[in-house]
Amino acid sequence: MATEKVQAQGQSTVFVIDDDPAIRQGISSLLRSVNIGAEIFSSPQEFSPDKLPDAPCCLVLDVRFRSASGLDLQAELDNAGINIPIVFITGHGDIPMTVRAMKAGAVEFLTKPFRDQDLLDAISVALERDRQQREKNKSLAIIRSCFETLTPREQQVFALVSSGLMNKQIAGQLAVSEITVKVHRGNLTRKMGARSVAELVRMADALKPSSST
Repeated sequence: MATEKVQAQGQSTVFVIDDDPAIRQGISSLLRSVNIGAEIFSSPQEFSPDKLPDAPCCLVLDVRFRSASGLDLQAELDNAGINIPIVFITGHGDIPMTVRAMKAGAVEFLTKPFRDQDLLDAISVALERDRQQREKNKSLAIIRSCFETLTPREQQVFALVSSGLMNKQIAGQLAVSEITVKVHRGNLTRKMGARSVAELVRMADALKPSSST
């Protein structure tokens, strides 16, 4: 089992999957030289995405293996909802393969031999993409947590406020007084930690995929 782990706590991690030992070790050494953690594997089967670190990470993935291809692993990860950025490397690239990988979300498709700087640039883009996605997920989790503290009526008012209705219109729709709407609106704004209606609208948009409100 050709695996190696070089990682400092809190450090970005690159998972390198290639069946060529020289390529694996070369990339691992390159990453260490710029203080990026590396875990290396000789095949897609050795890589387990179940316990990814709580820090930016990405894959540097060869395309061709004796068994499952790198493109197959990309599809498996996508089907499992694991959105880890991928930089493909290959000694036998072709245009259809490149197009397929990029359409599926790959960051870059590098043909061997590639320059160290080209690989580092691609990895930098991949790690930044993952960092941004993690921040987005963290923000969404906070919004969902705040939303769950709202009462059912506050959730209704939240939906109507974020749709652009005025207090008087909301009161009419809910058959309550305008003062009652103002109280609910004040409570939900405080609970959501919003500073403006525009921020409430952004929060509502973020919740749409998982909320029927």
